[in-house]
Amino acid sequence: MYRIMEYNPQLRPYAGDIELRMKLYRDTKKRLLPDGGSLNDFANGHHYYGIHHTAGGWIYREWAPNADQLYLTGDFNHWDLTGHPMTQLEGGSWELFLEGDDALWEGCRIKTVVDANGERTTHIPLYATRVVQDPKTVTFNAEVVDDRKQYPWTDEEFRAEDSLYIYEAHVGMAQEEGKIGTYREFADMTLPRIQKAGYNTIQLMAIMEHPYYGSFGYQVSNFFAASSWFGTPDDLKYLVNTAHRMGIRVLLDVVHSHAVKNTAEGINLFDGTEWQFFHAGDKGNHPAWDTKCFNYGKDEVIHFLLSNLKFWMEEYHFDGFRFDGVTSMLYHDHGLGTDFNTNDRYFSLNTNTEAITYLQLANELIRQVNPRALTIAEDMSGMPGMGLPIADGGMGFDYRLGMGLPDMWIRTVKETSDEDWDIGAMWGDMCLRRPGEKTVAYVESHDQALVGDKTMIFRLADAAMYTDMDKACHNPVIDRAIALHKMIRLMTLGGGGEAYLNFMGNEFGHPEWIDFPREGNGWSFHYCRRQWSLMDNGYLKYQWLGEFDRDAVELTKQHDLFRQWMADLMLQRDKLLVFYRSGLLFAFNFDPSHSYENVGVRVPHLADYTVALSTDDGKYGGWDQIAHGSYPAKEDGRGGAYVELYLPARTAVVLAEGEIRQPEENASQDYDTLKEGKSS
Repeated sequence: MYRIMEYNPQLRPYAGDIELRMKLYRDTKKRLLPDGGSLNDFANGHHYYGIHHTAGGWIYREWAPNADQLYLTGDFNHWDLTGHPMTQLEGGSWELFLEGDDALWEGCRIKTVVDANGERTTHIPLYATRVVQDPKTVTFNAEVVDDRKQYPWTDEEFRAEDSLYIYEAHVGMAQEEGKIGTYREFADMTLPRIQKAGYNTIQLMAIMEHPYYGSFGYQVSNFFAASSWFGTPDDLKYLVNTAHRMGIRVLLDVVHSHAVKNTAEGINLFDGTEWQFFHAGDKGNHPAWDTKCFNYGKDEVIHFLLSNLKFWMEEYHFDGFRFDGVTSMLYHDHGLGTDFNTNDRYFSLNTNTEAITYLQLANELIRQVNPRALTIAEDMSGMPGMGLPIADGGMGFDYRLGMGLPDMWIRTVKETSDEDWDIGAMWGDMCLRRPGEKTVAYVESHDQALVGDKTMIFRLADAAMYTDMDKACHNPVIDRAIALHKMIRLMTLGGGGEAYLNFMGNEFGHPEWIDFPREGNGWSFHYCRRQWSLMDNGYLKYQWLGEFDRDAVELTKQHDLFRQWMADLMLQRDKLLVFYRSGLLFAFNFDPSHSYENVGVRVPHLADYTVALSTDDGKYGGWDQIAHGSYPAKEDGRGGAYVELYLPARTAVVLAEGEIRQPEENASQDYDTLKEGKSS
């Protein structure tokens, strides 16, 4: 029996389904590796296909099984469409040798000409590593990248921290000017901010080439090309190398869930068929995204996608991946409108077992390329085993995104008055995690920051943010928003998972949504940037939020918070919540008007508990009602211990556990006789 059923005994009726999944995984590996070997040896499409310098000249190979003839055209032959025909090889591959070192050159523009089904079309080579839009014609061309040129990496000794504090970032909008930012600007100006804020991992969005900037990078056209919107391949390598020098891990937001339907820019219809990479007919079209869906049961598609993962790790030194759109991959209906309220939903004809196999193979390959690499799954369905090892019947991801947490916070803030918040239900959502599977907790990601939605601070403060964020101004709406923003993020960080994620700017309550330049907004960049000056100028309350977030991250890192799997609940009643994790005691009073004195809280050890962080500190916009002193734990007469806390309204405090003391003899105080806290 696989361990997935030990973690989840309710899955035992589905033991046969789980075994079938594992058999498909084993059978697929045997089919891909008939002579043994490893996936690392298999996933080398990027070394064979594409354009490479070789002895005496250049070699270009392509895979187009349905094509009648292929040609290479470009600057090198004055765009003669048929002057350089390719030779057909076995297995649907094609090859062209260009003699002479100067036959091609760095930056030489090229395209592939394909004759198929009686038509002639031009395409970007499938394995192109640089694709650039012509500003005059607005068309895209591939450019030759000379693979003899080696980037001077200096990150051989890089080792990231074990804990995971993720800063989700988009390079283009990571600066304040009304323009598209660059890889080098991000490295030189944004990385120092991230390091100062305490985050040790960046998750980069929109890196794989996409023809439409406003797609947020989620409609990929060229899977091996670093997006030219932000600079050159060397510029991206500079960014990664700089991050590693600063001790920051770099994850790629990889999109293998679908592809843009474009034919001139993308891989769709490359050889004249829709089934080269994708399913034929309606099955190959994503109804919600208007994109193409991969056929994960096809060996050549698996080869292409696995080679793609290895390429990004080899060529750009990425430390792992956040897999986008996993729910869409897992189900034939892409999870659209499905309520995953029973285990039957995970084990049905709607489940795409070929996608499950691909994800297992992907995770196995990634660890073979780099044993320290990390993978995160974006899955809203809660598929069991997502974050378990393959050998345990899982899919091999290190983490899954806690996608229910933002939904919970939105429901709470949007639909319920402060007086009616159900603290017990909120804590239940915090603990709703798959056994044995690590979760990335977050309050909001880029999804909640997009135009049409609202960030948490905007939900709390709304229009008052535009007028009353000056530190000299006092507005109860803003006071509430700032207090709850700190408490919500602290509760999620402290109790929501085994890692933490923040989208850039949200740590200081960035006031405006993200709206990419488009026809509807006059192609404006006004909402497609980050206004760092709001936090930097010293006059606005954003500074309070940013500094609180930084100190909360630093405190939890110092105490290695995530080494304890889940927090221990110490007290939950009314609007009070107290939990303990890794030597830190987190105490919250969400009541909007009642403060509580002498609240008796059980603690795990007899020790002194010292205030280490308080949302009520003046430097974070609070009222300094909590003294930064020590709270000695007392014996309860039954071998346990407790502390008495003062918890002002709408305030949270974190106390650090000191040296553990031995119990005294004849201790008689009984915790049960304590008052539950006097309201004031």
